[in-house]
Amino acid sequence: MNIKRSTLSKGIGLLLATSAMTSVAAEQERPNILFIFSDDHANQSISAYNPTLGQTPNIDRIANEGAIFERAYVTNSICQPSRASVMSGKHSHKNGVLDNTSRWNPNQVIFPKLLEESGYETALIGKWHMHPTPVNEFGYSLVLNGAGGQGTYYNPEFIDKEGKTRVIEGYSTDLITDMSLEWLEESWDEDKPFLLKVQYKAPHTPRRPPPRHMATFMDHNFPIPDTLFDDYKTRGEHAENAWMQLYGMTPVGINAFPPAPTTPEKARVREEWINSMNGDQRWHFDEWMNRLTDEQKAAFHEAYDDANVDYWEKMKDPMYKRRWGNVPRDLKVARTEYMYQRFMRDYMGTVMTIDENVGRILDYLDESGLAENTIVVYSSDQSFFIGEHGWAEKRYMYEEGFKMPFMIRWPSQIEGNQRPQAMIQNMDFGPTFLEAAGLPTPEEMQGKSFLKVLKGQTSDAQWQEERPVVYYHYYMEGAHNVPRHDGVRSDRYKLIDFYSQHDGKGFFELYDLVTDPNEVNNVYEDPEYAEVRAMMTTELENARERYDVPKDYFEAPYPFMNRQERKKLGF
Repeated sequence: MNIKRSTLSKGIGLLLATSAMTSVAAEQERPNILFIFSDDHANQSISAYNPTLGQTPNIDRIANEGAIFERAYVTNSICQPSRASVMSGKHSHKNGVLDNTSRWNPNQVIFPKLLEESGYETALIGKWHMHPTPVNEFGYSLVLNGAGGQGTYYNPEFIDKEGKTRVIEGYSTDLITDMSLEWLEESWDEDKPFLLKVQYKAPHTPRRPPPRHMATFMDHNFPIPDTLFDDYKTRGEHAENAWMQLYGMTPVGINAFPPAPTTPEKARVREEWINSMNGDQRWHFDEWMNRLTDEQKAAFHEAYDDANVDYWEKMKDPMYKRRWGNVPRDLKVARTEYMYQRFMRDYMGTVMTIDENVGRILDYLDESGLAENTIVVYSSDQSFFIGEHGWAEKRYMYEEGFKMPFMIRWPSQIEGNQRPQAMIQNMDFGPTFLEAAGLPTPEEMQGKSFLKVLKGQTSDAQWQEERPVVYYHYYMEGAHNVPRHDGVRSDRYKLIDFYSQHDGKGFFELYDLVTDPNEVNNVYEDPEYAEVRAMMTTELENARERYDVPKDYFEAPYPFMNRQERKKLGF
């Protein structure tokens, strides 16, 4: 692999004036920024956070050689709003992206544009998932297209800034890495620092590992989360009624499709299965099979057919067949545990692939001599419930949905093996990158840089004193049957206001995260927590005022697009 060299090292430095040399040297001292971003990557599936589910040595390497934040939080736990907050440094109500049907305003102040205007070369490759596709936000962009902006895992379509599309054979995560390294090798102007955003689709639904990891976890049994069979007894009725339960997961969610007719038994199962399909199920099956090459299709059937024959037979058993209505817990156990294991096997297969590709990127930086002065970040638009509370989703302000993974490495400036306890949010990322590049944070950005925390110049306690709580607001009323809610989290407590519940009267939940880290005991009405309730209520009111949340956002009708409006946008 060729080693990157600056223009000066190529021998023309002696021809430059002293002032120009000084300018170039100053430019070279500014760090490159390589931002690796996945989708729905649960903190607890990264071994730097939790080693019990699988090993992610390359992602862990960023944490070990830099810092890993155990309390990084999203402003709004859903794909597009989180991405908009990263770009804009603002909460959803300020950047305009309240939910996945919102339109992104490309002309607002964003950190990539500010870096570009200051001399950075900027690029985005991979999953964008906002509407419209990139216009002027980056100097170069090539993003996943189709499936509502999600793109596909296999043989995905990409679209560039000019609107030209192309389908590339291969696996999405691998291809995005290929193109990112190609941009560094062939397109990046070496005389400028770069911002490169490498953004993966994985492990977002439908979780489909590459052939090399289709069977990696096929016979593995993952540990059952403590709250897989949460009874929600102290929560509002919303929790039990949310359409997020593993119990109700569809065949598509676990890659359960008819087998190839390679044996009499599989031919019988295939015929029974296809004949039983409704229109939607048949569409998903045909769409998946038709997307694959013959080689990919053969790999899928080899890895999954035995498990899917087992699935088909199990679903005839009353203990596994889905029931509707109020299902007693003892009749949900077998199906829920089965769905959890199938779900996790695919989920972790896609996670392993991300880790491998992070390793490719880190190796490239080492081999090209770029590692020392390149900030490398690994994060995700939000974490994910992978069985906790019986769910497989995000959206909620409970910790598994509210958190996001965040680790950062900058060898020339940041010491390794740090685990800061400061509570940061995704709107803080841009201001941090701007400060690292020697640029001020625009006044309209609501986030703030945590660079001094990383450099040991601000303690966790000092940071918490300046920002005693983090604020959250989820707007997508009714999606997955989850209500709108906002709330605040302090070092120890969390208050959530499900304000659309009970005809707008709301429903409050209060958690003591020291005595109840799993958030199963709502103490809002507990008289022993009266002072805490008053304190956190004041903090919530102050946060709404501090971040200038419009009062009418808490009143029905709520600003959420109807079905016809969403359909026009391809949802």
